[in-house]
Amino acid sequence: MKAAICGDDGLVFADLPVPEPGPDEVLVRVRAGALNRADLGMLAGHKHGAAGGKGAVLGLECAGEVVAAGANAGAWQPGDRVMCAGRAAFAEYMLADRGRTMRLPAEGMGFEQAATLPVALQTMHDAIVTNGRLQPGETVLIQGASSGVGLMGLQIARLLGAGRVIGSSTDAGRRARLAEFGADQVVDTRDPGWPQQVLAATGGRGAELIIDQLSGSVANASMAAAALGGRIVNVGRLAGMRAEFDFDLHALKRLQYIGVTFRTRTAEQVRAITAALQADLWPQVQSGRLALPIDSVFPFDQLGAAYERMRRNQHFGKIVVTLA
Repeated sequence: MKAAICGDDGLVFADLPVPEPGPDEVLVRVRAGALNRADLGMLAGHKHGAAGGKGAVLGLECAGEVVAAGANAGAWQPGDRVMCAGRAAFAEYMLADRGRTMRLPAEGMGFEQAATLPVALQTMHDAIVTNGRLQPGETVLIQGASSGVGLMGLQIARLLGAGRVIGSSTDAGRRARLAEFGADQVVDTRDPGWPQQVLAATGGRGAELIIDQLSGSVANASMAAAALGGRIVNVGRLAGMRAEFDFDLHALKRLQYIGVTFRTRTAEQVRAITAALQADLWPQVQSGRLALPIDSVFPFDQLGAAYERMRRNQHFGKIVVTLA
């Protein structure tokens, strides 16, 4: 099979044997895959949990058809149309855990659209519902809202009854589009006054739940924008891995600052996350109410151009690659 791997000098296409599914795995014929910010690090040779590293097949999410299933994956049958998150997705065939595999609607959703969904759905349901414990009527702020995961966060917050949904982006054109995905208000985190804008819009109360994809120098400003007793769930560090932290502000506001990642979770924990999001959101996914815009589509042999588009950070929505 043709696969995209991390070579010594970057992206390399290689011919590899088709893998055999283990007892808890399904073998998927990949029809489309989608890029995530973590893919850039993996292309540079960095590990992403168990995924990545030199010589590893790239890619974290895809959609396609089941061609074989392991002994413990009996719910899946050859021919099932599925979307998956995992590792080694940028290849003609991918092994996916049975519990991280989700069925496409019977009609109306193509593989390109389906490939955009697994990572965003898993990440934002876990952040907003499980760890963020969103209550109806609360104000939710999604930092980095113009990313694919961020756009999904806006939609989930709105769907599940947030009273006010705020999104941040440092790009004026992207901020102008966030209302399409459920944002009542937008802020630019380069503006030093943005926390005061959040406070003013909430009658001085602040945001009860902040989904932080930025951290770095934005961490203290997020705490300033948070409500007393609020929750900040950190899912990304696009603005930096380290920064000064105002411990006194954290204590004064009695905040819960929660870090989450999939990289240190067990297979059973990720299966539970996948099951929970399907229980809460699947009718809306099937109807197309929860969906992400596709920024651009590249054939598999132009995967390098897809990576370059993500590196330039000029896209809105998801970048997709297709396999015949």
